[in-house]
Amino acid sequence: MGYPSLGALPRQGGVSFRLWAPVARHVDVAAESGEGVHPMRDVGQGFFEAVVPRMAAGALYRYRVDNGRAYPDPASRFQPDGVHGPSMVVDPGRYVWHDGGWRGRAQEDLVFYELHVGTFTPEGTFAGVRRRLPYLKDLGVTAVELMPVAEFPGRWNWGYDGAALFAPSRAYGSPDDLRLLVDEAHRLELAVFLDVVYNHFGPDGAYAVALSPYFLSKSHTTPWGPGINLDGEMADAVRGFFIENALYWLTEYHLDGLRLDAIHSLADDSPVHFLQALAEAVHALEGPRRYVIAEDHRNLNTVILPRQEGGYGFDGAWNDDYHHQLRRLLANDTDGYFLDFTDSTEDLAAILQRGWLYTGQHAGYFGGRRGTDPNGIPLMRFVDFIQNHDQVGNRPTGERITGTISVEAFRAASALLLFAPQLPLLFMGQEWAAGTPFCFFTDHHPDLGRLVSEGRKREFRRFAGFRGEVPDPQDPSTFSRSRLDWNELESEPHAGIHRLYQDLLRRRREWEGTLVVTHPAEGSLMLRRGRHALIVALRGDLTLPMPRGAVPIVHTEDPRYASDPHPPQIVAGTVFMRRPAAVLVRVPDA
Repeated sequence: MGYPSLGALPRQGGVSFRLWAPVARHVDVAAESGEGVHPMRDVGQGFFEAVVPRMAAGALYRYRVDNGRAYPDPASRFQPDGVHGPSMVVDPGRYVWHDGGWRGRAQEDLVFYELHVGTFTPEGTFAGVRRRLPYLKDLGVTAVELMPVAEFPGRWNWGYDGAALFAPSRAYGSPDDLRLLVDEAHRLELAVFLDVVYNHFGPDGAYAVALSPYFLSKSHTTPWGPGINLDGEMADAVRGFFIENALYWLTEYHLDGLRLDAIHSLADDSPVHFLQALAEAVHALEGPRRYVIAEDHRNLNTVILPRQEGGYGFDGAWNDDYHHQLRRLLANDTDGYFLDFTDSTEDLAAILQRGWLYTGQHAGYFGGRRGTDPNGIPLMRFVDFIQNHDQVGNRPTGERITGTISVEAFRAASALLLFAPQLPLLFMGQEWAAGTPFCFFTDHHPDLGRLVSEGRKREFRRFAGFRGEVPDPQDPSTFSRSRLDWNELESEPHAGIHRLYQDLLRRRREWEGTLVVTHPAEGSLMLRRGRHALIVALRGDLTLPMPRGAVPIVHTEDPRYASDPHPPQIVAGTVFMRRPAAVLVRVPDA
C-alpha cells in the first residue's frame, strides 16, 4: 500500500475513496448532495475502493455499510460539523506553499514552546496562533509544539480524546488555516511539531473502531481500556493506519516532527516493533529532517538508541525525571510519583549530567525497577521542562508552578533549564510566569460528561493537603479561565521574567561545549559549558565558590528581571546569594 492511500483524494475527473472495514460485506460512498450513492469494490484484506466521477473538493460524504448505517470516514481530512457529521473531501494539493527554501532546524537548536490552540490566544484558532508567531520568534524559541489538533467531540478539549485522527479540528479552523500557520512559521524560521495520540481512541466519535473491531487488542490493555492491536490478527492494517497518519501530518502539512503521547501504552510483541517501523518511515521522507519525540515514563533507552544499536531510532524523549526532581526540590510535592524523588540538588545534578535519575533502581510508586542506562545517549536527546500541559493541567486546580514557589526561585530554575544542553520545553505563558491556570476541560455529551466530571473529583480526593473544589471539566468557565491573559505582559513581575527569558534564549546560542555539573553545596549547582558557567542557588543564604578568573555576565536578580532585586554579593572568588538566584559567568580557557 502506497502513501497516501486512505480516505478521499481528488483526482482528475472525480474523487477516489479507500476504506478499511474488514467486517463489512458491502460498502457504499453516500454523498450528501447530488452525487448519489456509489458502491465500493472489495479489493481484499478488508479494504474497499471506489472512484466517484464528477465529485470534487468540498463535497460531503459518509460510508454506508451493509445497506444500513452511514459512518464518517475514519481517515477524513475534515469534519466541518464535528465528529458525528459527514466528512468533507479536501484537496491537499490546492494550497500553494511558500516554504520551498525551508531546510528545517538542527536538533541541537530546538527550543520547544508547547501550546494549546484553543487557549493560547483569545481567538482560540490556527489564525490566532499564526498572528502570535512573530512574538514567539522574538522570544527566542525555535519550535512550536501544538497539542493534538485532530478532531474531538464537542467545542473544546485538550485533544487527547481524538476521534477523527486525520482531520484538523473545525474548532480551530480549516485545513488550509493550519497550512497557513506552518507556512508562516517556516518563513520566520520556526519549526512546527504536533502531538499525536496512537495509544487509544477517544470515548466518543471514533468511527475507526466502529468499522473495524480489529483496531483493539485482545491481549493488551491500557488505562483507557483495550490496547491498540499492533501484533494480533489483522495488525498490519492497524499499523499501516497509524503510520500513514504520521506521514500525513508531516507531508500534507509540512510539519517538522511529532511527539507521540504515552508510548509506554503501545504494547507490541511483533518482531519489528511498531515504533521502530514508524520512526523508519518518518526518517525515510525526503526533504528537511523530520523528528519523532516520545513520551515514555519508563526511561527506556531502547526508544532513543539508533536502530543499529538495537533501538527504535526515536530522536528524543520527554524527561519526566527532570521535572519531578526539580518540583520535589522546589515545591516539596510528595503525592504520587513525586514520592520516588528527593529534595536533593545532588540528584538533580545526576539527572543533568547523565539524562535520567532512574537507570534501573527500584522505584516505589512505579512498583519495581525503573529505567535503563542512558550512557552514550547525547544530552540533546532529552527534552527537559519545568512545566508542560500534563504537569499543570493534571493538578487539582490547574495551577502553574509559579503559584506554588517564589518568583526568585522560578527565575533561577528558568536559567538552569535554558543553560543546560538538553532541549528545553516551555509551556505557553511560562515565559512571563502567567497567572492563569491551565485546567482539564471537556465538552462531552451530558452522560459522558457527567462520568468525566465525577472521575476527576474522585481522582484528587487522595491528594494530600488539597482542600477545595476541583473545577468541573464540563463547565464552560473551566475552559475560558484557561486562556492566557496577554495583558499580564504589561505588568510586573511578568514583564521582567519575559525579559529574562528573551535574554537567556538569545545567549543560549553562545553556550557550547561538554556539560560538566558539580554540586558545591546542598541547594546549589554549578554547570560549565566551554567558556561559560552557571552558578545556581535554588535555596537562599548560600555562599558558593566562583570558578577561578570568572567574570560575571548577568544574574537573575538584575533589576531588568526582578522588581525587588537582591543582587548576589561577589567577593574574593565567592558569591553570596541571599535568596534563590543564578549567576552566569565567563571563565578563562582551561
